[in-house]
Amino acid sequence: MALKRRVLGAGKLVVLAGALVLTYLLFAAVGMRVALKTREVVVPPLAGRTVNEATALLTVAGLNLKVEEGVRLDPKVPAGQIVTQEPASGVRTRRERGVRVWVSGGPRSMVVPALGGESERTAQLRLEQEGLALSGIAEIRSADYPPGTVVAQFPAAKTTGGQVTLLVNRGAGGARYVMPDLIGVNGQRAADVLRERGFRATVVGEHPYPGVPPGIVLRQNPQAGFQIAPGDAISLEVSRQ
Repeated sequence: MALKRRVLGAGKLVVLAGALVLTYLLFAAVGMRVALKTREVVVPPLAGRTVNEATALLTVAGLNLKVEEGVRLDPKVPAGQIVTQEPASGVRTRRERGVRVWVSGGPRSMVVPALGGESERTAQLRLEQEGLALSGIAEIRSADYPPGTVVAQFPAAKTTGGQVTLLVNRGAGGARYVMPDLIGVNGQRAADVLRERGFRATVVGEHPYPGVPPGIVLRQNPQAGFQIAPGDAISLEVSRQ
């Protein structure tokens, strides 16, 4: 009987000890989870901020700033402001972690090339390659320059800009005509008539236009009223279904 009581007492002690150990492990796991949770922070948004502003934000959050070497050209983000970051804003991460950022170098500086003396087509191709837009073409007729060549440009070469206007020589002498208004006529027929008279007429594009039958001229270049001569290029844009 005494032995039985001693065995039962020992069993209770084992159960109690096991319960205490389990309770300790449970509280330790919860405590560790809470400790890790309290060490996590949310990464703040840094895009559009300067490096100094980002440093101040990250310091408050307990994070470190790492600025990547080099800059990223971006037409929408001014130079000196942050373009992107890693980790992204809103991500939870541990304290003292580094946040990598890339700084904008601003839009690409587009230098206008020298186009004087180039053919009109070559000048247009060079502008496209440089990412510049052709804003317009003015014309002269002179015996001092080869026909079809660029006589002048605005802005001047080696300056910065986004759009360029060309002055092109169409050649001197010969018959001259006034460009007719072709809007609303059949483009292919108009091109055929113009080619028969020595013009380089081409249908260069088709665009959907509700309510207008296919093949009708929507836009023309040169515009109606411009002086033209045989050999000049005429481009037509027509409607399609």
